[in-house]
Amino acid sequence: VQLVESGGGLVQAGGSLRLSCAASGRTFRRYGMGWFRQAPGKERDFVGGIAWDGNNIYYVDSVKGRFTISRDNAKNTVYLQMNSLNPEDTAVYYCAAGRIVSRDSREYEYWGQGTQVTVSS
Repeated sequence: VQLVESGGGLVQAGGSLRLSCAASGRTFRRYGMGWFRQAPGKERDFVGGIAWDGNNIYYVDSVKGRFTISRDNAKNTVYLQMNSLNPEDTAVYYCAAGRIVSRDSREYEYWGQGTQVTVSS
């Protein structure tokens, strides 16, 4: 499975962005998908994830109510809709595919290259 993120960019505080993660391979629908982010000088942190069938979706507390994860298995794509962005959301965002959805990055087998999100104050 190869993953390619897109949709990052520069946005003002309070704005929105939608990230996409396009996957190659017919086995995409078997994988749980996670979104992670890494700010400069910090560790890569779990943002949220979605089960293979979309029935279970998880978020960290800091993004609940602002971020929405969805997937379209017919398009081999997972999305991260980000609203009410603030400067603390500035990071490189990564999508990852794994057998399960987990906060632990070691559970994921495949990673995208990342896309930069910058939120100005």
